[in-house]
Amino acid sequence: MARRPASVRARTTLGATAVVAVALVAAGLAVVLLLRSNLGGQADLKAEVAAREVASQLAAGTPFAALDLPDGEDRPVQVVDEEGRVRAASEDLRRIHGTGSPGVRPGRPPSGDDDDGDDDDPARGEVSGGDPEFSTGRATVDDRTADYRFAAVEVTTPRDETVTVYAGADLAAARDAVGTAVRAMLAGLPPLLAVVAGVTWLVTRRALRPVEAVRAELAEITSSGDLARRVPVPEARDEIAGLAATTNATLAALEESVARQRGFVADASHELRSPIASLRTQLEVAAAHPELLDVGGLVEDVLRLQRLAADLLLLARIDAGDRPPARPVALGGLVGEELERRAAGDRITVQASIEADPRVMGVPGRLSRVVGNLLDNAQRHACSAVRLSVGEEAGTAVVRVADDGPGVPPADHERIFERFVRLDDARSRDEGGAGLGLAIARDLVLAHGGDLAVREAPGGGALFEVRLPAV
Repeated sequence: MARRPASVRARTTLGATAVVAVALVAAGLAVVLLLRSNLGGQADLKAEVAAREVASQLAAGTPFAALDLPDGEDRPVQVVDEEGRVRAASEDLRRIHGTGSPGVRPGRPPSGDDDDGDDDDPARGEVSGGDPEFSTGRATVDDRTADYRFAAVEVTTPRDETVTVYAGADLAAARDAVGTAVRAMLAGLPPLLAVVAGVTWLVTRRALRPVEAVRAELAEITSSGDLARRVPVPEARDEIAGLAATTNATLAALEESVARQRGFVADASHELRSPIASLRTQLEVAAAHPELLDVGGLVEDVLRLQRLAADLLLLARIDAGDRPPARPVALGGLVGEELERRAAGDRITVQASIEADPRVMGVPGRLSRVVGNLLDNAQRHACSAVRLSVGEEAGTAVVRVADDGPGVPPADHERIFERFVRLDDARSRDEGGAGLGLAIARDLVLAHGGDLAVREAPGGGALFEVRLPAV
């Protein structure tokens, strides 16, 4: 099986050359057909004119023997009566084929007139006014046989005798002209196609030069691993420049993603190191002095390590695009169940106001995790009050969680949703958490097609607002 050319430039050149070749062949064919039609029309006109000239002489009463007939080699003429007898013919005309007339037999001169050539009758005959009949045949003149276009015209002589005049026009000149045109086109087609192929090859190479530069730079970036590099963007504002700009945007997003992933790994390692180091220290002390074993502290460190591992696993699933099947969820009922579940262990009692029970499409466990993380964050920073409300606004389910704590500075409204970010750096890790709760909450809300934002609460403190499309 023949392989297609691997180069875009080669395929473009072949395609352009093929298209031009087809177009030239079609145009050449149209020109040849038009030329043949025009030359054929001229031959018909010449034959008709010759036939009508002879017919006019017969209609005027000219005897058959006295007819002024044109040159037989260029325009052979033959006059045939109704009985098929040849009454007159051009000099040296030997035979006619293909007109339906009886022709002239070799060695037999044309028949002369039956009278003595005198005609005292002043009456005139009549030439048929209809269109002549045309046919293509062959004629032999002076032992030379050639193709002719014949016109047949009927005429009635003054003696009331109806005859048919066959006049031909030589087709050799027309066919020679058509043949010359065809040979010229065939001779000029290969050089023209070669020029088209060469120009297309050069133009395509120039057009694809920026693409090669982009490819080479991408290869260098891949081999070096330096995502800070960018591909060159051509000055021309064309599709290639758009491709280069999009490639640079992709590299920037990839660089940011890799940097975020590396930071995430470093932060996760740092967060895991603290509980592991604490566990190791307590176990080493317990091994040397069993009476000093702090079982409560060990359990707390294990639980913290377990929560951190669960958060990291959930983030990994979210990043991997894990989407459990969603179903309609009554948001008010889900929030009520979360409040009942955590009522006994809350540091600050939550003041709940469930004004509506909108239904949303989602995963109940993950929506409960969003509400729980927001309540944990609010209770961690609140001084004395945590307020929660559930409502519906213009087809959107809204959950608001507010606290009366120090609030969030406007400059940090987006930063607090980053992973491992804690605004209270002075707070201990045990009390302040790992800085993953709000990041997990926003990722889960975004995965449900909603949005999570923070602003200042009316009475001071922070207000977190979740908006989800209602069913």
